[in-house]
Amino acid sequence: MSRVPLNRYVAFVLVAMSGLAWDLYSKSVVFSTLGYPGQASHWVKTFFGGWVTFRLYTSFNQGALWGMAQGYTWLFASLSVVAFFGILYWLFVARAARSWWLTLSLAFIMAGTLGNLYDRLGLPQCIHPLTGERIYAVRDFLLFTFGGWPWPVFNFADVFLVTGACMLVVHSLLGQPMAAEEPVRESSASSGDVAGTDPSASDTRSVRAEAQRS
Repeated sequence: MSRVPLNRYVAFVLVAMSGLAWDLYSKSVVFSTLGYPGQASHWVKTFFGGWVTFRLYTSFNQGALWGMAQGYTWLFASLSVVAFFGILYWLFVARAARSWWLTLSLAFIMAGTLGNLYDRLGLPQCIHPLTGERIYAVRDFLLFTFGGWPWPVFNFADVFLVTGACMLVVHSLLGQPMAAEEPVRESSASSGDVAGTDPSASDTRSVRAEAQRS
């Protein structure tokens, strides 16, 4: 089995760390500017004749993606740690990183996983304005509405997670048949090599036979 090329390690680290840095930076800027929770930007961007709107709105999420399963912060934090080691094992021990597509898709997932894990561990040191206790929750601030219906508030870590997950779905639909063709091509090449040596051996025997008759 071939080794993982060095450029896969470099690409994975660069994409994952760049995504993580942007997620944490954007959260820090928005929450330090608007405050929290429930603070909205004064501007609203509209698209498609006002059917789609976008604004910033600070929110804390103690659940999963898009606010699902509220109140299970430590469960999702534990799952994030498992995902961290699982991704590293899949890429560099099981050698999935030989695929550029898997390397990039899992780098996006790693960026999103670490960005939200950082918040769930309470590392931003967000303090509840009423109780004075540290908040162990994900900082969300991207708010879209569609036809007047608000989409759950999210952040860039969520964007990276969804992007990576969609890339994995595409790989599962299209990548497996392509991967299955590689052994066939290698087998065909090996057969060609073997077949290519047989005529040479036959020619050598013919020359020897002619020399003996002479």
